Amino acid sequence: MSKIKAVFFDQDGVIIDTERDGHRVSFNMTFKEFGFTDEWDVEYYHELLQVGGGKERMKHHWKTKGFSRPMTEEEIDNLVKEMHKRKTALFVELIESGKLPLRPGLHRFMKETMEAGLKVAVCTTSNEQAAKAITEKILTDIKFELVLAGDVVQKKKPDPEIYNLALSKLGLQTDEVIVVEDSKNGLAAAKAAGLKTIVTTNHYTEKEDVSAGDVIVSCLGDVDGEKAELRKGDIKDFDGVVHVKQLVELFEK
Repeated sequence: MSKIKAVFFDQDGVIIDTERDGHRVSFNMTFKEFGFTDEWDVEYYHELLQVGGGKERMKHHWKTKGFSRPMTEEEIDNLVKEMHKRKTALFVELIESGKLPLRPGLHRFMKETMEAGLKVAVCTTSNEQAAKAITEKILTDIKFELVLAGDVVQKKKPDPEIYNLALSKLGLQTDEVIVVEDSKNGLAAAKAAGLKTIVTTNHYTEKEDVSAGDVIVSCLGDVDGEKAELRKGDIKDFDGVVHVKQLVELFEK
């Protein structure tokens, strides 16, 4: 087996637990600004998360439930673009305000990845502006070899296109990469690309079927903070904190 050379991170739910208190809240603020009475609650948004991409979620909502005022297909297509632009701006404001903290162990794990000489990349279907807010304004001490976001690919997760693109851009083979994902769709995308995957579940994804993950934990864990619960995988000397060297050793067997 080849030596591990990179770690690819999903963004939403992996780097920051953004879905429930970030994206969902920003969507609802946007709907109100645009004169709609629609409001996505916590459970309904989990249902919408099965649809990849924010613009696609709004279109799905329009098709299945309808917005609070009727619109034609042409009207909704134009409005979705406008609303998504505004929603992204509101989401970025939330991130930059510091109201959405990094997930436990994430920063430490990224630092360990760099110190081990491995490449760090972000592969997300979230908006590019949001990805930049996180990678350039919050994780300023992390060197990212590649940040793929938004509409850089035509097919969203669970399609493997974004991971295949990252492999191509960095000149890596499938057995040289570890992916950190959090959801069923993200895991499906990583697995379809032939990649080894650790799943860090969160509020929305802990009940999803992520059993195909090679390693499954509740989070990456902090030495002086929240500890990780190991749900699947043979991590040597596991003590509630997932270290990069442990995963490299496991996946290079």
